[in-house]
Formats: sequence, C-alpha cells, structure tokens
Amino acid sequence: MLEHLARKWSRKEKQSVPAELDRSGKIPQHVAVIMDGNGRWANMRNLPRVAGHRAGMKTVKEVVKAADEIGVRYMTMYAFSTENWKRPRDEVDFLMKLPQEFLSTELDELVERNVRIRMLGSKEKLPAHTLKALHEAEERTYENQGLQLCFALNYGGRDEIVKAFSVLASKVKAGELDPEALDEEAVSRYLYTSDIPDPDLLIRTSGEIRLSNFMLWQLAYTELWFTDVLWPDFTREHFYQAIVEYQGRARRYGAV
Repeated sequence: MLEHLARKWSRKEKQSVPAELDRSGKIPQHVAVIMDGNGRWANMRNLPRVAGHRAGMKTVKEVVKAADEIGVRYMTMYAFSTENWKRPRDEVDFLMKLPQEFLSTELDELVERNVRIRMLGSKEKLPAHTLKALHEAEERTYENQGLQLCFALNYGGRDEIVKAFSVLASKVKAGELDPEALDEEAVSRYLYTSDIPDPDLLIRTSGEIRLSNFMLWQLAYTELWFTDVLWPDFTREHFYQAIVEYQGRARRYGAV
C-alpha cells in the first residue's frame, strides 16, 4: 500500500515539472534558500508571528520534495541566524522548537526518500531539545546517499569565517601550518561547508535584496534569484521558475 502511494505521488510530481525546465541539463547541484517573510505573512492575516513560521515549515517540505524530484544534490535552508536571538523571547522559543516539530512529522518520509539531514552553524546557545532532535536526525540519515538537506541554524557568515581563521591562526602558531600555504582551499576546509560544494543558486523570498550574513564566503560566484513572494506562499512552481531562470544564465566566474 505504501509503495503504491509513493508511486502515485511520484507520478503526480513529475507531471508538475514545467516543460521548459531541462531535467537532463543544468540542474544546480547546490541550492541555498533564505526563507524570508513568515512574520509579514502572519501580520497580513492578523495572526501571531509564530503562525507564519509554522506555515513556512510546510513550504520547506514542499520545496525539498521539488528539489529532490529534479535531482538537486544539496539544499541549505537558512533557518535561524546568529542575529535572530534579538527577536522576542517567545518567538525565539518557538523557533527553537520547530526543528523537533518538523523532524517528528517528516523524518520517516525523508529517510524513505534517502535524504541526509545536516546542521550548519554553532551549537552554542542552542537548547538541548533542539540539538537532540537534530542529532538524532543526523544519525538516522547519515548513510543516506540522496539529497543532503542542510539547516543553517544559529548560523552567521561572518562568525563562520572568524571561527575558521581562529583555527588557522592556532595551527600557524603551533607550527602545524605554513603561513605561505594559507589559501582559499585552506580556509574552505575549516568552514561548516568543508565537504559541501558552494551553492550554484541562492533563492530569497519576500522582496528583500540582500544576503543577511548568509554564506558570505560560499556565495562568491553564486547566481542570485529574488522574489516578492513571502515564504509561506512560495510553491514548487516558484521553485521551478527559479531553476528555469538559472538554466538560462551563463556562469563565467570572472571570465569574458
């Protein structure tokens, strides 16, 4: 019965992929997403901000399915920044419970789809229940070979770079690293994404056109795609639109 439902769902998804999306061509290997607009979505409906975050969680599920279905290998979702601790305490507490809520309902399906869960960010300040949920998901999916779903949680791009250079400075001081050998590859080895390719495409919702301290090192040559759509209203069709536009771009990496 479950296999029948999975096949039925799979056929339905494949039919929804637009014809202009070239599934045999330039599919981005790594898509990063700044999920913005949950609070505004809730305010527009006279709802508490946490209602927007819960609605946004449903969007995560649909977008991950869409990415997996067309062959994206890595997806990084900006879930909580190092600056988000400044938000009201009740909102922060709710956001810290979302990973546990999301994984408790979706992990079985993610396992079935061969998705690997990873966390990128600092574990400092994160509540024990948040870390426990993420750790269990990482352990349970560690051997999976499909889409790698990375949640950037308590993540800041500058903080990540500072931590990398702190390690490198300690190695130089200890005589373990020649300063002359310090290059981009050496820095990349000490980032949270040391074994993950840089994003090919960044999607940001809600109309904001900035990076907000997200993957500052890794986004050097990433294609950027912005939309006015608020994250809870973002659909797989919007996601496919971003992919189609990405496929129409020429990536030169500084070359003529």
